[in-house]
Amino acid sequence: MAAMDRTFDRSSLGAFLRTRRTALQPEDVGLRRGQRRRAAGLRREEVAELCTMSADYFARLERGDGPQPSEQMVAAIARGLRLTPDERDHLFLLAGYRSTRRDLRSQHVSPGLMRVMDGLTGTTAQIMGPLGETLLQTPSAVSLLGDQTNYTGNARSATYRWFTDPADRERYLAEDHDTHSRTNVALLRSAVTRDGPDSDAADLADELRRTNEEFAVLWERHEVGLRFSDTKRFVHPQVGRLDIYCQLLLEPDQGQSLLIFTATPGTDSHEKLALLTVLGTDQFAADID
Repeated sequence: MAAMDRTFDRSSLGAFLRTRRTALQPEDVGLRRGQRRRAAGLRREEVAELCTMSADYFARLERGDGPQPSEQMVAAIARGLRLTPDERDHLFLLAGYRSTRRDLRSQHVSPGLMRVMDGLTGTTAQIMGPLGETLLQTPSAVSLLGDQTNYTGNARSATYRWFTDPADRERYLAEDHDTHSRTNVALLRSAVTRDGPDSDAADLADELRRTNEEFAVLWERHEVGLRFSDTKRFVHPQVGRLDIYCQLLLEPDQGQSLLIFTATPGTDSHEKLALLTVLGTDQFAADID
C-alpha cells in the first residue's frame, strides 16, 4: 500500500477536479439536464453522489482546503468523474501517491463502458475485468447474481470463486457446471499465454493448481478456444430458473467487458427478469412455479 506523500498538491488537485467536473455534462453520466440548469457541467452535489461522498467533502477538495483523500477515495473520484487511465494516474499523483495500488488500478472502469452503463437504467448489466472481476453492477444484476463487487484478493475473480466457493455455482443449472468449469480453465489458460508467466493470470492459475484438484485436472487437458454460451441458465433462490441471453461489449484496451442480460419477451424468464429489475434487490420472496 502506498504511503501518504508530502507532495500532496491541494491547489492543483482542486483545479483539476473543477475542470473535470465542469467538462462533464449530465448526459455523460445518465442524468437529465432539466430546463433550469445554469451550472457549467455537473453540480458538485451530483459529482459527490457519483463518487459516494458528501458534497461538502468534495467542495473542500475543489477549494483546496480539504484533507488528503485516501487511495480508495481517489479511486472513487476517478470513477465518478469518468477519468481516463492517464487522468486517473494524474489524479493519484496530485493527491500525493507516487504509485497506484495494483488492485485499485484494476478496478478503474473504462470511461467508454461507463458511458454505456449510465444509459442502462433499469437494465440487468455489469462490467467485468480481464480476470472476471465484477467492477460495477446495476441493481437488477445484483438481484440476479448477488453483489459481486465487494470481494478482495483472488476471490475478486469469478474463475477463482467458481472453483473455491460452492455457493457461486448454485446460481447456475447443475447440468451446466462441467461446461462452465472447462470454459473457465480454458479462458484462464488463454489469459496466461497472452499476459505471460509473471502476470496476475499466471499467479491465479498457479494458486488454483496448488489448491483445487478439479482445476488441476482440467488444466492438464490444455484445452483452449472454449467460450461461454450466449444463453445462460440461472437458478435464482427466489424466482427459480431463468434462461437469459448475454450480450457482451468488449473494451480491448483495458480488457474489460460489459455484459447485458436479456430474456425473450413473452417467456417465463422474461417475466422473472422483469420482476428482478423492478425490485432491484436480492431480499424478497416470490412464487416459484
